[in-house]
Amino acid sequence: MEPIIINDYCFKRVYFWMQYTPEDLNFTEIAIDVYYPKDRQANGLVMFNHGFMIGPDLFYLPQRLLAGFFNKEQAPLFGNYPSYYYNYTSAIVEKNWAMAFATSTHKQNEFTPTTDFGGNPRVGQEAFMAASYLTCFGATSTFYNASRSKQFQFMKSNNVIFAGHSVGGAHAQVAATGFDNLQEIGKNTGKRFDPVVYDRIVLPRVTEKLSTWGEDSRANPVGLVQLSPVDMKNPLFGGMEPYRTELAKIPVPNLMIVGECDCACLDSSQPPAWSSDSAVTTEYSQMAPAGSEAWAVVANVENGSHCGYLTEPNAFCSTADNDSNCTRCKDKKKYKPVGKESDFTAKLFKEFIGIYPANSGFTGTRKDWLDSSCLKWLNKQNPIGTSINLVKFSGGEYVYHV
Repeated sequence: MEPIIINDYCFKRVYFWMQYTPEDLNFTEIAIDVYYPKDRQANGLVMFNHGFMIGPDLFYLPQRLLAGFFNKEQAPLFGNYPSYYYNYTSAIVEKNWAMAFATSTHKQNEFTPTTDFGGNPRVGQEAFMAASYLTCFGATSTFYNASRSKQFQFMKSNNVIFAGHSVGGAHAQVAATGFDNLQEIGKNTGKRFDPVVYDRIVLPRVTEKLSTWGEDSRANPVGLVQLSPVDMKNPLFGGMEPYRTELAKIPVPNLMIVGECDCACLDSSQPPAWSSDSAVTTEYSQMAPAGSEAWAVVANVENGSHCGYLTEPNAFCSTADNDSNCTRCKDKKKYKPVGKESDFTAKLFKEFIGIYPANSGFTGTRKDWLDSSCLKWLNKQNPIGTSINLVKFSGGEYVYHV
C-alpha cells in the first residue's frame, strides 16, 4: 500500500525476510511500522524495540503467499502493531525525525533461541538491520526496485537513536553498539551477524550482505534510551553483558529510566537494571563501571511501574505490575498505561532528540552530554511539562552518573 499521510507525516508498514548470515539456514520474518516526514527529509531515526510479545498470526504465511499471487498488497505480520503501544510520535515532529518499530516471527517459547524474550541478542541485531534497511531503501518492501526505493527514501542521514522498553530496552543495548561490535561480539558468542534481506513472495530476491552496503547505508548509533530494561540469563541466549561492557567505552548519550515500583527491571531482571547498593552488579554498572568515563546515566520515576510507559493497555505486560507478582510499593498507587508516565515518556523523547543538531549525531563531549538541555530538564523533582516526580539519589541529584 502507499503510505498513509496525516498532516506532515506518513505511516508505512514494511516487510521482509532476513538471515543473520547467508550461511544461516533460518529465516526470520520482519515487519516494521515507520512514521516519517512527508518531505522525506528526516534528520534521524528513533528505532524502538517493543518489550513484550504481541503474538503471531497462524494464518500469516498462507495469507502472504496468496497476496503475492493475486495482488501487490501484503497481509499484516501481526494483528497488533507495536507502535500502538508505544506511540511517542509527537516527540519527533519538532526536529523532523522519523520513528520506527520492528517486530518479527519469533516463536512464543522461552526455550527457542529465536524467541523475543530478554537475553536474546538476535532481537537487537534485527533492530539494527531494520534501521539500516530504512536508511538504505526507505519505507518500501521492494528493495530490488531502485526507482521505487528512491521514491520512499526519507533519511537525510544514517543517524539512529536505539530505544526500547523492558526486554526491548536490553535488545536496544545490543543495536546501539554498532555494526563492527555486532559482528565481533556475535562471532565470539556464536551469534554471527552479517545479514541479507530476502523478498520471499513467489520469486525470491536477495540483497548483498550488510557488510558490503557501505557505512553511509548502515545505521549509525548516536544514542540509546532504555525504559526499564530487562535482561535474562539463559544457556540458549547468554544475555547482553558483552554488549553493555562495550557500551561503557562508546561516547554516545546513554539514558536509562527505571520505575520505583518496577519489580520486573529491579528484581526479576538478570542482572537488575539498577540498584542503590554499589556492591550489586547491575545492567547500569556494567555500562558504567565505577571510576569510568562512561556516558550512561539513570533516572528513577517515583511510583513508576513497568507498564506505565505504554500508550495503550496490554494485558500481557500488565501482569508484571500485579500485586501477586510485585511486592514493591504495596501502599502506593503505581502508574497505569495511557497516563502520566506515558506522557512523561513522550516528553522525554522530545527532550532527548532536542540535543542533536540537524542531520548530525551529538557533537559534544561527555561533559556536554551531562550538562545538556535534556539532562538539565530531567534533573528535577518534577521535570517541566510533566505530572510525575523523580526519586532523588543519595548525592542529591535526580540523574545519576558515575
